[in-house]
Formats: sequence, structure tokens, C-alpha cells
Amino acid sequence: MAETLNRSSLGALDIGSRVNLERPTAVGARLGGHIVQGHVDGTGAVLERKPSDNWEIIKISLPDDLARYVVEKGSITVDGISLTVVDAGPDYFTVSLIPTTLALTTLGLKQPGDPVNLEVDVVAKYVERLLGAAK
Repeated sequence: MAETLNRSSLGALDIGSRVNLERPTAVGARLGGHIVQGHVDGTGAVLERKPSDNWEIIKISLPDDLARYVVEKGSITVDGISLTVVDAGPDYFTVSLIPTTLALTTLGLKQPGDPVNLEVDVVAKYVERLLGAAK
């Protein structure tokens, strides 16, 4: 599918590459986190990793067309993993990863320069569109 290849890093994967898969929330089930659709809005790249004893901060580049949707303490999905934004700059953001996330997802393997798929907050996109339509 051209749309998937154009918006994601899928085309750079090799046969046998690890990916993150998660079952969707069932209709009627309790929603206990961020709203994630599983769509890719664009790609970024790991810029920096700062490990510590109990977590690791990862800095990721942010495309210009997605930056307006990313805010401190907001949600973002990186390679299908729903995360909270620690810091949001004009062309980057940071997330803090706990040992479980590092061990059980592909983010534990990503190195500076590696591409990541990004999904921004769908609610922010709807609000922007609705406010634009109200003008």
C-alpha cells in the first residue's frame, strides 16, 4: 500500500525485523490511557538516548507538519507505543521509558539515527479542523 510506505518506516524493515503489536481495546471496555488509532502520521528519528537507573529519556525528531499537535504532558504514539510527552521543542520531543517498555518493545533497541513511526493525538487534529471550519 503506497500510503503506508509513504508515511511510515515500514519500507526500511527487513524480513524478520521486530515490530510492536497490540490488541485493540474491545468496544465497551474501559479506556485507561491515550486514544491510539494505529495510523502513522509521519516519521521521526531517534536523536539521543539518556539512560538512568530507573528509566531512559529518548529524544526524537519531529516533522514540522506534526509539531503543532505535540505538547508537554500530551500523548504521542511512537512505533505503536502510546507514550506521554516529557518535553516538546519546535522540532523534537522527549519521552521517558520505564524498564518494562524498554524490555518489551522495539524502543529498547532503537539507536540514534533509527527511524520511528509517529501518530499524534487524534483529538488535537479534530479540534484543529473544527475550529478551522468555524471561521
